[in-house]
Amino acid sequence: MNYILFDGKVRNNLLPFTFTRPVADIRVGILTIREKWEKHLGVKTSTFTEAYLSEKYPLILEDSNIFINPSFLPTAKAVELIQNLREGQVAYCSKEVLAFSAKSVPKDFDFSAFEELEFEDDLIRIVNTWDIFSKNEEALKADFEFVTRGRKSAPISATNTLINPDIIFAEEGATVEYSILNATDGPIYLGKDSEVWEGNLIRGNFALCNNAVVKMGAKIYGATTIGPHSKVCGEISNAVIFGYSSKGHEGYLGNAVLGEWCNIGADSNNSNLKNNYAKVRLWNYATESFEQTGLQFCGLMMGDHSKSAINTMFNTGTVIGVNCNIYVPGFPRNFVPSFSWGGASGFSAYAPSKAFEAAKVMMARRGVEFDDKEARILEHVYEFTKKWRNY
Repeated sequence: MNYILFDGKVRNNLLPFTFTRPVADIRVGILTIREKWEKHLGVKTSTFTEAYLSEKYPLILEDSNIFINPSFLPTAKAVELIQNLREGQVAYCSKEVLAFSAKSVPKDFDFSAFEELEFEDDLIRIVNTWDIFSKNEEALKADFEFVTRGRKSAPISATNTLINPDIIFAEEGATVEYSILNATDGPIYLGKDSEVWEGNLIRGNFALCNNAVVKMGAKIYGATTIGPHSKVCGEISNAVIFGYSSKGHEGYLGNAVLGEWCNIGADSNNSNLKNNYAKVRLWNYATESFEQTGLQFCGLMMGDHSKSAINTMFNTGTVIGVNCNIYVPGFPRNFVPSFSWGGASGFSAYAPSKAFEAAKVMMARRGVEFDDKEARILEHVYEFTKKWRNY
């Protein structure tokens, strides 16, 4: 069977992260959503997404296809139901389409001619940007149980203090020295060739993905995920970093999500709690307005390739788009459109040619090429987001 992950209507709620990737390639827990489905299904998947992303994430259609809504995270029972779908059947979960079997995508996603099935168990679902960090604990625990089942951790150096070591797991090549790992509240996962340097205090739930680094003297609280090839330090609480990003110095990051190729300058901080303890409102691209999250704690959402200078301060509930460069003293506004350059004193447009120069240098340092596909995606984002830039 050919499996396809389709973006669905939640995509716009998950901007700015889905400006540069399909919903399936969001990281939550240890793995990306695509990696979760592929490991559960035992096969590779393709993607039905926006046209401008399809060059990088192509759709592969065959005679028999099952389309899966990747806003839902997989379980063994969900996978069993999906694998047994017959052509012309659609499965719902909580009144939302979970999966369907068809030769192609139905026009306007009209399933009136399909046989309806109901999946009755609850599934973790990522619908809004803040779900990525607020549901990270559930997702991380599920991933940990799935990826470590029946396996034995690589040895962990005796220089460390381990609390509840039965749910501390190190992949091959992971190193950690002279640190305290406390898994009382949830598991701690150290990915392949990851590094935890000396003097770190880490509480579960925590995932350090492949080739990621925790520098010296960090204080990390769960539920936090540090994606592949990222570097972190300072104080971090309930944050998800997709990968290839750096928060390598002192400063606080909490209840936050960073995309790929982001850099947080030294001594930068985000607020995650309003002074009046009110619930946090966050910019929503789908409604083009600030929407209530229902959360008391909500910090920073930063899209791919965005950066902040040293000593940058972010207000509670700040959304930064793709390819932004934030600097100068004071709090920038709490919605910064993509390709913006500036800070509290004002913004100007960040020309793609300049942004691409910086991206090429940053990506080359990690051995990744900034290619024409990437450039075309970002050029589309630049044009699409002009309507929010009044400069």
